[in-house]
Order: sequence, then C-alpha cells, then structure tokens
Amino acid sequence: MTTPDVPADIQAARIASLEEHAAHQAKMIDELSEQLADQWRVVEQLRTKLDRLTERFLVLEEGSLDAPAITRPPHY
Repeated sequence: MTTPDVPADIQAARIASLEEHAAHQAKMIDELSEQLADQWRVVEQLRTKLDRLTERFLVLEEGSLDAPAITRPPHY
C-alpha cells in the first residue's frame, strides 16, 4: 500500500530501516534470553552450595561442645 504523497523509494527505505531495526531487536532479545538462562544456572548452583554449607554448619554446630563456664583463672 503506497500513499500518493510519499515516493515509493522513500517508503521502501523506511520499510527496510524498520525491518533492520526489528531484526536487531530480535537478536538482542535472543542474547538477553541466553544471558538470563546463564544467570539462572549460576543462581541455582549458588543456592545448592548455600544449602550444603547451611547443612554442614548445622551439623558442626550440633556436634560442638557447650561453651565452658566463665570462671576465674587459677592464679587469682
């Protein structure tokens, strides 16, 4: 569909520019989606590591002895 007041070559150039812009945006969306997926994998790895460290800390805490009572040293 052409409009009578805009030459066909200008319309073709505008359409080409819009197609180029849309292609660039589609590429950027794909790249951002890939980066988001990578970051999600990192978050999941860190969450797993945190869970293991928390469990390890709780086991160590349960196995530790009660703190000794605070008393005066024998040389007093």
